[in-house]
Amino acid sequence: MKESILDVLLYLFEHYFTDDADLVRDRDSLQSGPLFDELGQAGFSPAEINKAFEWLDALAQQRPAPEPRRADGPTRVFHGPELDKLDVECRGFLLFLEQHGVLDAGQRELVLDRAMALDQDELDLDDLKWVVLMVLFNQPGSEAAYAWMETQIFADEPEPVH
Repeated sequence: MKESILDVLLYLFEHYFTDDADLVRDRDSLQSGPLFDELGQAGFSPAEINKAFEWLDALAQQRPAPEPRRADGPTRVFHGPELDKLDVECRGFLLFLEQHGVLDAGQRELVLDRAMALDQDELDLDDLKWVVLMVLFNQPGSEAAYAWMETQIFADEPEPVH
């Protein structure tokens, strides 16, 4: 079975990050020792594990400055590979998140960057939601947006944004 970077990231997120936020910042302990071995035992290849850690490192290095929320801001135009990788539902969801103040423009661009960095030809809406959740988890001051996004992933019916 071919595992993807996203599969490794989801495993890490579900088993480690939500319990211990400091673990995300301690890359050395993530990339060595028992965790690396556990990921291997869970069926992930060393190459995919390393790619997932590189993805996390790139996420940690990109912290956009908070931007004021603007209802009348510019519209993001998707182009080329973004159109190929993100279907209409994904692009619409990103627009929805930005219009409702869950993501600001900088965070949206970070989500797009991290989505494009995944080794998948296409992302479905569920995959994109996980990317958004991981980005928000890594953004200081985004606790409310993270909590709302978490409900979107685990709820059957989407909860309205207030």
